[in-house]
Amino acid sequence: MKFSVSRDSLTTAINAASRALSNKTPMPILTGVKVEATYDGVVITTSNGDLSMQVTVEQDGLKVDQPGVQVIPGRYFIEIVRKMTADKITIESMDDNLINIRGGQSDFTLNGMENELYPDIVFSTLSNPIILQIEELRALVGQTNFATSLLENRPILTGVLFDVEGNQFRAVATDSYRLAQKQIELNISYDAKQIVVPRRTLEELSRILGVDTQIELFVADNKVIFKFNNVLFQSRLLEGRFPETNKLIPAEFPIEVSFNKNQLVAAIERASLLNIAGKDSIVKLKLYKSGTVKITSHTTEIGKVVEEVTPTATLSESEFTIAFSSKYVVEALRVFESNEITMYFTGVVKPFVIKGELDEGVLQLILPVRVE
Repeated sequence: MKFSVSRDSLTTAINAASRALSNKTPMPILTGVKVEATYDGVVITTSNGDLSMQVTVEQDGLKVDQPGVQVIPGRYFIEIVRKMTADKITIESMDDNLINIRGGQSDFTLNGMENELYPDIVFSTLSNPIILQIEELRALVGQTNFATSLLENRPILTGVLFDVEGNQFRAVATDSYRLAQKQIELNISYDAKQIVVPRRTLEELSRILGVDTQIELFVADNKVIFKFNNVLFQSRLLEGRFPETNKLIPAEFPIEVSFNKNQLVAAIERASLLNIAGKDSIVKLKLYKSGTVKITSHTTEIGKVVEEVTPTATLSESEFTIAFSSKYVVEALRVFESNEITMYFTGVVKPFVIKGELDEGVLQLILPVRVE
């Protein structure tokens, strides 16, 4: 194998591929980067067992003198390419399974890894992909992924449900104490399909999304593949039955209170300042008949705080008090792009919903906390 390529093109490719590179694995070969050169181009493959990526090196200045395949120690390969300053880099396989990487005044020789030990990773891009705009996918992930569970006792809750039916695409995440939902309308109608994508997959995917106009989503054999630009990003899916979250969302709300989002976030954050380290801060929201809202927090060991917030609108015939996790509410509020949000209540111990004036299709649901 021997090829030359611009440093910028190679750096871009390996930076993307590094998201799926394994650092700790029972398969040491997965700490390597598989580089395959053909006269049609150079493809870089990485995998950690759960995530796999295949990145095609852009044709900018690419010249393949000799096709071949080589697995190169990932950590050293990536750092070498990043630190080299030459405009063009040449990579060549040598005798005794050695790899030479040179450019400008730099010349590195690495011990290669055993090619035949690298697993055969198939990136199945079938027909009829689900087509999304990049910004749509960013919103679907960004407004839901934070609400997944961090605990492994219910693995299905550590992922986000992608529910497609007709031209409706719904993303849902819940840790059983809160729920985040985002729904968009697609330009094309699709057969009904439900998959649950791991949280980490979506985190890594979000980090490498470019400014492309669209992304293709393929589902096959308990895996999902996202295809965009010169990247194939593949992940396993979570197995199990995702909760029927639609049943959790109340149909009617006798109490509605609207706020300026930033003012409400600031008030809740100040009210939670007196929390005990390591414990979730619980705050109370009380709506008075006058329309005034006070947010309070009290801990016997430290003290108490009272924050008064003026709603932009209210719909209630009586006073109302509810307690909740400040962390959950602030995280939910931060995903809204709207300046004004509305909180919808059904009772002091029943889930409440938050929606944004301009955030179409976004719903955040949070369970209140029982306090004496």
